[in-house]
Amino acid sequence: MDTRPFSAWERMISLRYLRARRKESFISVISIFSFIGIMLGVATLIVVMAVMNGFRAELINKILGFSGHVAIYHDDLSPIFDYDKLREQLKARKEVRAVVPFVEGQVMATTQKAASGVRVRGLAAEDLKALQGIVNDKLRGSLDGFDDADGVVIGYRLAWKHGVKVGDNITLIAPEGEETPFGVTPRITAFRVLAIFESGMSLYDSNFVYMPLKAAMDYFNTEGGVTGIELRVEDPDRVEETEQALVKELPPGFRIITWKRANATFFSALQVERNVMFIILALIILVAALNIISGLIMLVKDKAGDIAILRTMGASRGSILRIFFMTGAAIGIAGTIAGVILGIIVALNVENIRQFLMWITGAELFPAELYYLNRLPARLDFGQVAGIAAFSLALSFLATIYPAWRAASLDPVEALRHE
Repeated sequence: MDTRPFSAWERMISLRYLRARRKESFISVISIFSFIGIMLGVATLIVVMAVMNGFRAELINKILGFSGHVAIYHDDLSPIFDYDKLREQLKARKEVRAVVPFVEGQVMATTQKAASGVRVRGLAAEDLKALQGIVNDKLRGSLDGFDDADGVVIGYRLAWKHGVKVGDNITLIAPEGEETPFGVTPRITAFRVLAIFESGMSLYDSNFVYMPLKAAMDYFNTEGGVTGIELRVEDPDRVEETEQALVKELPPGFRIITWKRANATFFSALQVERNVMFIILALIILVAALNIISGLIMLVKDKAGDIAILRTMGASRGSILRIFFMTGAAIGIAGTIAGVILGIIVALNVENIRQFLMWITGAELFPAELYYLNRLPARLDFGQVAGIAAFSLALSFLATIYPAWRAASLDPVEALRHE
């Protein structure tokens, strides 16, 4: 008898125990459900993590497609008048790709059909055209001559809500207008819709209005100043380094806000949600691993006579332990491999699956108004997939240790006595 660990005869017996005979059908059913549980647990974990990774990456791309990586304001939010000088100073930094002065404010947009609060942002034409969320193949209208035009660019959801199209007028009402003997009156101005953009993120498509920089200065009465200055840097993930340098370089009285700080609560919530989902879904794999334990314990009890005969033929305790370890591990390995394959296939086609389910049920799955995106993104991280597979295998291997140890500890004399 070959006594080498994991020898051919050990593998043969362990695989034979996986094939159920009629009287062992219940044990086989437990093994099948253990396999299915591990497969579905691994696949679900991969798909959910891929969707959450894609959701986070897509949101970051959308957010950075509309705003700069660093925003500079006065502490008291008063206008910045020497912004041209400050702009040249900031442009001299090697990591800075663009410097964008802007004017912004909250106003009421009205038409005969609706009224809603919107955020107006005044930009120069060249800065507006550099926004990926604005200039894409879904842009309707034209941005040519934007600086000199008496008009605005709005999102398609805002246009749909107010029933306007390119060339129509939309009225903007600012709370702080002209001072009169009776107090400050609202500023009410009608603007022509020059273009309608579609970014794919409902937060921007329904709430943002873009206006020429000079027109925004006049409309908000900033007296030639800008609300703030945005910077675009080479590496947005290392924006903290730029922030630290600007704190030392800029004179007192300025406040610096990075895109990470501005969205810290949002992305922290996403991170917490991802961690919680991982823990919850990992319990599926844990339950399947517990099924492996129960199935192997029943198999050990059923095969007590076989174990005793093997021991009398010269099989060591280590051989018996390895036989039952391989029997349980085979279920874990097969379930993990099948789960990884299924998870990758579903993750790569998750948007098509969503569209198919919407077509079958007629229900809106993941509406853009709630999730900010008009499609369900997925981004596979193969390092994360490998980690999930390793976690599943580790649980499966751990689940086999106790039943295998129990089989190896079986006294052959006592086992044969009860046969």
